[in-house]
Amino acid sequence: MNMSMRVERKWIWMAFALILLVAPWVFPQSAALSILSQCGSMTILALSFNMLLGQTGMLSFGHAVYSGLAAFVAAHVMNRLAGGSPAMLLLVPLVGGCAGMLCGVVFGFITTRKSGTALSMISLALVELAAAAALMFPGWFGGESGISTDRVLGAPVFGIDFASQLQVYYLIAFWLFVCAAAMYGLTLTPLGRIANAVRDNPERAAFIGHDPRRVRYVMFILSAFFAGVGGALSAINFEIVSAENLSLLRSAQILLFAYIGGIGYFFGPMVGAVVGVLFSALLSTYTRGWQLYLGLLFVIVVLFAPGGIAGVWMAAVTTWRRLTAAFLLRVAGLLLLAGGAVLLIETLYQRAAGI
Repeated sequence: MNMSMRVERKWIWMAFALILLVAPWVFPQSAALSILSQCGSMTILALSFNMLLGQTGMLSFGHAVYSGLAAFVAAHVMNRLAGGSPAMLLLVPLVGGCAGMLCGVVFGFITTRKSGTALSMISLALVELAAAAALMFPGWFGGESGISTDRVLGAPVFGIDFASQLQVYYLIAFWLFVCAAAMYGLTLTPLGRIANAVRDNPERAAFIGHDPRRVRYVMFILSAFFAGVGGALSAINFEIVSAENLSLLRSAQILLFAYIGGIGYFFGPMVGAVVGVLFSALLSTYTRGWQLYLGLLFVIVVLFAPGGIAGVWMAAVTTWRRLTAAFLLRVAGLLLLAGGAVLLIETLYQRAAGI
């Protein structure tokens, strides 16, 4: 049984790598490559956040602090490396990860001293503090305009200078695969198992000799490292970092995407990140009500599908043989109801705009 599970996991990871390699050839347009790059960096952020919420039971409202501060560090490092070898850009995400981990060491020491609601409130206070500091120290954070950078560090090496969006995508895809594999591997380690125990029953975990606070602290630091990698990749992709990267809105966005995807499954936040980016980057070009649709999707998930999109998918896979005509008619009715709701919303938006 264990051998078959290992073989299945191997094939899943090979399929994941193949998807990352083939995706830009299926969607070769520049805009599509930009969206794929955003999906990659956001996926790392959602997976790193799920290390806190889904695996350790810590609801943090300040995850953007670690990715945002790491993005600023990455931008300053790229400005210092200007004129050097483009190969140095490969290590910038690692620098961002170290910066995020350092922030996790400092802020996590304060945050993880409590658990539950108190931890959430402390993280909320920290993200507001960081967002305010971004405007108080313009020398480092660039004020309201932020910090601009250039990912083209120097002359091309073997034709690679990261000027094209395709090369940037493959850089993000490489780090996405490495980080996703590392985070998945962590779930199989004793630390990952104890983190689950702390999430489910911290008193029992303490009874068998594990300090819940220490476990939360270590997981917080590791989560901040991967968030820093995602923040650095975002800085490379957009070539600008502003106070918005540190805002509560950014933290809420990461939380929202992870929960919609499904925090109970490892691949859930990955699905949520892709769906969230498509809502914000693609659907926003067609309708001004995209945030309303995203909010409605979140409400529907909370009320009717707490397992997220991944939970719905897993339930569908396990019960597809028991599908009946009545069930299919019910699904068709729900789709018609959703279509009618979308039509009503769009009509109201156009009427309000005077179209």
